[in-house]
Amino acid sequence: MTFSLPDFRRKWSCRGYMSAGAAMVTAALGLVLVPAETAEARKYLAPLDIFGLGTPRPRAAVHAAKIPLPRPRPDEAPKAPEKAPDEAPPEAEGKPSPDQPSADKPADAASLPPKQVSACRLALTEDIAIAPSIPDIRGPGACGGEDLVRLEAIVLPDKRKVTVKPAAILRCTMASAIADWLRKDMVPLATSLGSPISDLDNFDAFECRGRNRVVGAMLSEHGKANAIDIRAIKLANGQSIGLTDRTISREVRERVLHSVCARFSTVLGPGSDWYHEDHIHLDLAQRRNDYRICQWNVWDPLPLIAPILPAERPEEAPPREVAAKPEAKEGADDDAAEKSSPPEDKAVPEKKAHSSKPATNKSVTNKPATKKRR
Repeated sequence: MTFSLPDFRRKWSCRGYMSAGAAMVTAALGLVLVPAETAEARKYLAPLDIFGLGTPRPRAAVHAAKIPLPRPRPDEAPKAPEKAPDEAPPEAEGKPSPDQPSADKPADAASLPPKQVSACRLALTEDIAIAPSIPDIRGPGACGGEDLVRLEAIVLPDKRKVTVKPAAILRCTMASAIADWLRKDMVPLATSLGSPISDLDNFDAFECRGRNRVVGAMLSEHGKANAIDIRAIKLANGQSIGLTDRTISREVRERVLHSVCARFSTVLGPGSDWYHEDHIHLDLAQRRNDYRICQWNVWDPLPLIAPILPAERPEEAPPREVAAKPEAKEGADDDAAEKSSPPEDKAVPEKKAHSSKPATNKSVTNKPATKKRR
């Protein structure tokens, strides 16, 4: 089969397809002319040899080298020095050890660095109060707080201890304020009463709740460990100073009122609402412009003898018969005259004369009976 130029032009008359046809003819000729090669040689074609025309270059054979293992350490060799547990090997630098915290493994509480002690904690020593520190509380919502203590007792200047019953969980600042108030204000008051202080009646301290225990209300300062409720201060002689007890002297309760309102930012007692009629609420809530609330009405003492029975009738008062109505007076006078008059003949006409009066006396005599029916 032969091809000539005229036959080629007649068959490929369109110039637009000439380049495509030439490419196809070239590809076909290349495939025919390529000699058959072994499968092993085709695996190593040249990188730019598109049609497989290049000479294959077989890859050099790889020989596995045997690495000799070190000989075991003889028994008579000296032992290596022991490393400290905190010292890490040099090849492990930059890699987190299993004991170190990482993003996937949180740090334990024991491995955390020691927390910095606050200035309040340093100032609240055992010479002022027995108040050991406790861990921070993280309750639901915003409940809890930091720098917390358990106030167990307050040490007075004369080294006496005032027991807080029960022990109160408070912030350090609140516990310090309670200790200063008791040491500086209540000790002179107890001295004037003739006996030192022995106990502090703690009604409520830390409790995660809303204000006045109303569901859905704003979080109380009790929930922040920043408030305490006090009912009474007990003395060593057995006397109890109830802060809302009306039998206690008004002067004593007013002295307590002035002392707490000068030290705490919130004071609630009788008269503030129905929730503080039997105790006093104290807290250190922070408000704008250092605004303070002091709502405590010191009621007057109750009378010693209640006026249950009516007062006695005075001696100068007229008899009860004379104090009756005028008609009753006349009827009473007629009956008295009849009883006191002697049985003489002259008294008979007078009796008839009295009987000749209109029958008004009968109605008068019947009035006491109607009075009884009322």
